[in-house]
Amino acid sequence: MLYLKLGCKNVQVKYNTILYKIFKDNYQPQDIPVVLAKVNGEYFELTSQLKESGSFEIVDIRDTLGNKTYVRTLQFVLIKSVYDLFPNAKVTIEHSLSKGIFGEIHKDTPLSEKDIKRIRNRMRNIIKLDIPIKKVGMDRKKAIEIFKRYNMEDKVRLLNHVNTEEVKLYELDGKYDYFYGSMAFSTGILKVFDLMYYKPGFILRYPVEADPHHLPKFLEYKKLSKIFYETEQWGNILDVGDVGSLNNKVESGEIVDIIRVAEALHEKKIANIADMISERKDAKIVLIAGPSSSGKTTFAKRLAVQLRVNGIKPVSISLDDYFVNREYTPKDENGNYDFESIYSLDLKLFNEHLETLMEGKEIEIPVFNFKKGAREWVGKRVKLPCNGVIVIEGIHGLNEVLTSAIPRKNKFKIYISALTQLNVDNHNRIATTDVRIIRRIVRDYHFRGYSGEDTLKMWPSIKRGEEKNIFVFQENADVMFNSTLVYELCVLKNYALEELEKIKSSSPVYYESLRLRSFLHFFKEVDKKFVPRNSILREFMGGNEFEDQ
Repeated sequence: MLYLKLGCKNVQVKYNTILYKIFKDNYQPQDIPVVLAKVNGEYFELTSQLKESGSFEIVDIRDTLGNKTYVRTLQFVLIKSVYDLFPNAKVTIEHSLSKGIFGEIHKDTPLSEKDIKRIRNRMRNIIKLDIPIKKVGMDRKKAIEIFKRYNMEDKVRLLNHVNTEEVKLYELDGKYDYFYGSMAFSTGILKVFDLMYYKPGFILRYPVEADPHHLPKFLEYKKLSKIFYETEQWGNILDVGDVGSLNNKVESGEIVDIIRVAEALHEKKIANIADMISERKDAKIVLIAGPSSSGKTTFAKRLAVQLRVNGIKPVSISLDDYFVNREYTPKDENGNYDFESIYSLDLKLFNEHLETLMEGKEIEIPVFNFKKGAREWVGKRVKLPCNGVIVIEGIHGLNEVLTSAIPRKNKFKIYISALTQLNVDNHNRIATTDVRIIRRIVRDYHFRGYSGEDTLKMWPSIKRGEEKNIFVFQENADVMFNSTLVYELCVLKNYALEELEKIKSSSPVYYESLRLRSFLHFFKEVDKKFVPRNSILREFMGGNEFEDQ
């Protein structure tokens, strides 16, 4: 017998008991879906067997890993429902959109509202039946044969590059699928969800960690949807839509051409944006904003080159120089300085300087001394030429409060982010956030002296700041730029793994590091020597030709 401590209660349990049974035998029905368990602080699926004595805790969807498990289980039910109704269809889970997941269903006839209603009802039936989800260890070759029968070539490509001889599949009512990440014990826990038609596909909606009982309010992001569509078209041009096809390009040596074309697509888009600015004769201020690790700095420098091609002289101004003195910096709810607040900037002086520059007059820009926490005047003078534009890069660029004194017609706003360009396979997406985390880990280690563990610990705070200061304004942009490069994780892989593998099991970010390590191992390595020196990727790994400018 093994001994478990369940809160204040001690129980005896047989060795190899299924964790789900321990949960059902010892806990009252829960109001919030329970999807995982912790034994001695380690996460396990409820299908796992007990192997040791110690502490036992249940994990619901208020936990980050628990919430991801809920969503993944919901996706499996969606996929199963589609195949029940449309056996020859293909489901692609593509990207996040408005606190949900956008995907498409490719079948003989275009997807319709009526189809979505049928799929939603089928999902509800599967959930009502409370069907167990089994985890099955299987020979990799046998799994490949199953997916060949399913005509899932994306999974065949992926498994052809997996190094282990055994893989773990999940089985739901006779249908097998491959997912990376944990799965719930059965379909019955999926109490809250919705499936809505969103041309040309659907949005799968689910509760967030902060409110497990309700769906978040749906907000439509038309410009963001458009840039995701453009990204999909780029993937078609490159003939790379999933990790398996990317790995094929690496093995065949075609990756060098893929890199050239991917970088050319970036340059063409940047040139197009410069043309748009040129056509806007009233535009005198270019504002560039985006979340952490989007590549804003390199983008701004490459845009400056393209503006010069059009005969426009860019003058760069850094928002960092307009911080108020430390004692006037606003504080957050915990009493700490809130440097990400827009009111940590001297908005009055900043707007006065912009107006003066636009009048063709010279200004003296302050220089902020971060060690002293105070502004200094060192004779840094700037004047805007008659054929010039002011380029400002910073997190508040899309917020009208930043440039409230300037008429909207004089501003051109750019939103830049690293938006997912490929998936592991059709049913396993790579989150946009994950690409930025990997970039940030590599950059922090190379240039800022932070370990991978430090970066992961900071990330929740970074995300909160982005939600508050950036994402809410993204639709205000005149144009969006996707800075992701389809090949980048092949290059960043080993740099990131070196840091992630240092994180010990006692760390609060250990399971996040495991998750990131898991998906990075899918990628084949590409040497950094093939990355052009003006690439946005160089901002994170070094060797950027703009570094000394």
